[in-house]
Amino acid sequence: MQLIDIGVNLTHPSLARQRDAVLARAREAGVCQLVLTGTSLAESEQALAFCDELDDSGQRLFSTAGVHPHDASQWNGDSARQLRALLSQAPIRAVGECGLDFNRDFSPRPQQEKALEEQLALAVELQLPVFLHEREAGERLTAILREFRDRLPAAVVHCFTGEKATLYGYLDLDLHIGITGWICDERRGTHLQALVREIPAGRLMLESDAPYLLPRSLRPKPKSGHNEPAFLGEVMREVALQRGESQAALAAHTTASARAFFNLPSLAD
Repeated sequence: MQLIDIGVNLTHPSLARQRDAVLARAREAGVCQLVLTGTSLAESEQALAFCDELDDSGQRLFSTAGVHPHDASQWNGDSARQLRALLSQAPIRAVGECGLDFNRDFSPRPQQEKALEEQLALAVELQLPVFLHEREAGERLTAILREFRDRLPAAVVHCFTGEKATLYGYLDLDLHIGITGWICDERRGTHLQALVREIPAGRLMLESDAPYLLPRSLRPKPKSGHNEPAFLGEVMREVALQRGESQAALAAHTTASARAFFNLPSLAD
């Protein structure tokens, strides 16, 4: 059984300082490939460096490159040029993390939208998939994506936490959906247990979003309190339970979807 973690923040200090051990534990847990998330130009460069340094084979570590909506106020005339250069590197397989966050509004909404639209334009130009962030902005994100969708090869809304109407809007646009340990959170994630059944096979992918979103159902819990890719199996367990699928069947179709989406190589078991 193989799993692919489509979203891990390996550049976060809590993971970066023990990155070799984190990757070893992931591999032992059956997480055979990981996509490292780039949330700023600097972190995208660091994620790329990790891929080059830690994966001699070029078969197991990949990354995204983009500017998160929290950092959209930093987007300027030179950002697109810098990002285009990063996106030419072989380990980088998607544009992002980009999107809209109307929950925290760390950057003004007009600047979030400008940065998103310019990153979507790059994805169209380079024909790369997009790794999207959305919090409390589903209606606006859907409207913006509708203008680009016919020209984009693919897009995934990572760490989906929204409601039914938002999910259906994304599925109507033929988007992929990333599910994290949020579904394991009895305080705020129980609505996902029904919604995850509505995501067609071929559109669903799994992610840890480590070091965030440690599955609350995980036993035993790590003393650090940090999530890591080795715990992706707990997300798989809960998603399979709620979808009425075997874990093996879920692993097979989510892994196939991730490989196709990010154009990842197949690996022998």
